[in-house]
Amino acid sequence: MVCSLKAQHELKGELLLKDTKGYFKQFTLGGLIKKYATPSAFLKIDDKLNLSSSIMSMVLPFLVNSTLFKGSGFLTKTLVGLASNKVGKTLDAEHLSAIFNSVKSWFSGSRKKAEHAPQYVDYGIPPDSETY
Repeated sequence: MVCSLKAQHELKGELLLKDTKGYFKQFTLGGLIKKYATPSAFLKIDDKLNLSSSIMSMVLPFLVNSTLFKGSGFLTKTLVGLASNKVGKTLDAEHLSAIFNSVKSWFSGSRKKAEHAPQYVDYGIPPDSETY
């Protein structure tokens, strides 16, 4: 009876130690990256905090004014900045991924069309011959 209780005590101690190591392993840097650095986790975090829209509302006016409206005046840059700020607030992670996928499909679609274009085949018959 005492031997079986000691064996159960040792077994439970080993299981407790194993569970504790597993619990602390999820809080290591690798465990946190695996848990939170996935696209689906970013979408969940973005739904709660709306990170992508706040970042885009700050970055988009700067990008538009520094690229498209580089030489324009103060009033134009102000109006464009306000408009792009409003647009940036409406963008979230799902909209950004949809925009990225559509732009990506434009470039991959043009390659596919070029690869499947019919090739001119030369059968060796000169164009001046009667069999042409």
